[in-house]
Parts: sequence; structure tokens; C-alpha cells
Amino acid sequence: MQLSGPTKTVFQTVGLVFVMGGLAWASVPFYDWFCRVTGFGGTTSVSEVGPEDVLDQTIRVRFDASLDRDMPWQFTPMERQMELKIGETGLAFYEAYNPTDKPVAGSASYNVAPYEAGGFFSKIDCFCFEQQVLQPGERVQMPVTFYVEPEIVTDRDAKYVHTITLSYTFYEIDLPEEYAAAEKAQQDEESNLN
Repeated sequence: MQLSGPTKTVFQTVGLVFVMGGLAWASVPFYDWFCRVTGFGGTTSVSEVGPEDVLDQTIRVRFDASLDRDMPWQFTPMERQMELKIGETGLAFYEAYNPTDKPVAGSASYNVAPYEAGGFFSKIDCFCFEQQVLQPGERVQMPVTFYVEPEIVTDRDAKYVHTITLSYTFYEIDLPEEYAAAEKAQQDEESNLN
């Protein structure tokens, strides 16, 4: 069956809409994968252990912390910068504090600047891998374990990087079900007392 005229145009248009919708749907996971593989956009790598090679060259790592506009926490790096050998495992801490009178859940996004260094900055362990819930008045120190890949010194662009900035931004997210249920039960109990 061969289509012609307006029927063919309708089928082509519907087909184009499906193709474009599929590409739009696949673009977010593809872009995320691309950034993780290449370090594009300052996305870091994830590793389970540090490299075996530690170079004599050093690199400075700066730490930055910020909050989304609606996030009620206080969030700061425990130290602003450290210098370590390329390939050496570093450990830094960030502190978060919930000054409110209710539990607040948060999730951190991160990036590395300059972007050329993103593919060479690897995290072994990080608080950004999971959601954080702070109770009212709770203050916690959250670690990030990382290293800079020795291959950075031979990369065409990244070999000129001498300082890397690791930035985190915390966003408020919905409380997990168990916390939300406990919070609702407490609110119900308080309203029954009044």
C-alpha cells in the first residue's frame, strides 16, 4: 500500500513527532552519561580506590559550598583549600546545619572547575551520592574522599590546570516516607493536644 498526498504528509508528521519525542526523552540520560565519561561540564568520575601512581607534582583543590534559594540549611566547607600530590587520596569535610524546627532532607549536586579538570577529578566516597536528612538543630560533618588522576599532566588542555575548585549546592527534597510519616504523626499529636 503506497501512501500519497495528505495521508502521506500526516504519517510523515506523526513519525517525525515520535522521533523527536524519543530523542528528547533520550537526551537527558545520554547527556549525563556523556558528561560522566568525558568530564564535560565539570562532571567528576567515580572510583572505588585511588590510583597506584602518585606523582611528585602537586595540585591545589579549593572547596566551595552553596545552597539553593529555598534550602533552609547552613552549609560550608570545613577548610577552603588543600594542596596534595597528583594521584594522592584527599579527604575533605563539609558541615551542614539545620536551624529549623523540623526535619529537612537535602540532595547535593556538584561540579568541578575548570571544566578541563572534570574528567580527571575522581571521587571515591561522597555525601552527594545519597540524600541527607537533618533533624531540627542537627549539625553534621560530611566527608568527600577524592583524588586527581595522574593522566591530568599529559592531557592537552588539563595539564595547565594548577587549581581545581570542587563546588556543591544543596537542594531541599521531599522527606523520605519514614520521616514524612513520623513528621505527620507528630503534627497530628500536637493538634490533638490543642
